[in-house]
Amino acid sequence: MNVLRTIVSRFPVLSFFSLAFGLSWMFWMPYILSDHGLGLEPDIKIPGGQLGGQLIGVLPGAYVGPLGAAFIVTALAEGRAGLRNWARRLTHWRVGWKWFFAVLVTVPAVILVAPLALPKTWGHLSMPSIMILAAYLPLLIMQFLTTATAEEPGWRDFALPRLQDRFGPVLGTVVLGLLWGAWHLPLFLTEWGGPNVTWTLPVVFILGCVPLSLVMTWVFNRTGQSVPLIMLLHAGINTTYSLVWPEVYTNLDADTDSILAQLIASVVVSVVLIVATKGRLGLRADSQPHVEESAEKPAVPVG
Repeated sequence: MNVLRTIVSRFPVLSFFSLAFGLSWMFWMPYILSDHGLGLEPDIKIPGGQLGGQLIGVLPGAYVGPLGAAFIVTALAEGRAGLRNWARRLTHWRVGWKWFFAVLVTVPAVILVAPLALPKTWGHLSMPSIMILAAYLPLLIMQFLTTATAEEPGWRDFALPRLQDRFGPVLGTVVLGLLWGAWHLPLFLTEWGGPNVTWTLPVVFILGCVPLSLVMTWVFNRTGQSVPLIMLLHAGINTTYSLVWPEVYTNLDADTDSILAQLIASVVVSVVLIVATKGRLGLRADSQPHVEESAEKPAVPVG
């Protein structure tokens, strides 16, 4: 255990990503091999149709990956002091009403306006039904408790502060965005990726995670590292694309065109933010490195 703790303490970021990828991909393997994916193991049955595939096939691997890896590496590398810092960001809700307005209203609005950059959307807009709008809040809450809770305690709570310290806000976020996108790769072998997956789809998806991560880094830094707000942002994006977006753009492909629209919107916003903040993305000039923050109190070995 002492040898493991020494290795993890010396290479915490590498340990986190190795564990996050390894655990998630291992837990996803039955889902990938089942009839929800490659169909190589027909004896593997996941009940509940597509929803069952998401909840039983995808979600456990998502939880044990980024979330589990963040907890394990923090405990081994920084002890209880590190876990307190990690938990503090996870419970940092007091950010001001304007941020909740931006996440809950502005972000869905940008998502729904962005496809207008695609000429084939002109003249094909539809108003979502009352039932769709009524379902938005329940689905938002579910996305918050599932996808966002599984991923963001790892990507933004654990990895982002350390990558910013080492590479700066922009380059650190680019590294995180590429790895965040690549973590999803096995899922493109399943129904999660849609029925008509070509090699270009995962490539565009990964590239799209970079500018989206730049926007999320700006929100993270400007709100004093509020992970719950980032989780709400993540949940809002997923909910808008999965529920409202197909109702508004009925002539677009919900899988391929939505990724392209997200890429367009996030690139425009991220470029504006980089220029406006001179590459700081909301990170204060007097911000202390993560290792110093965690070392304020002696770490007590855990595990």
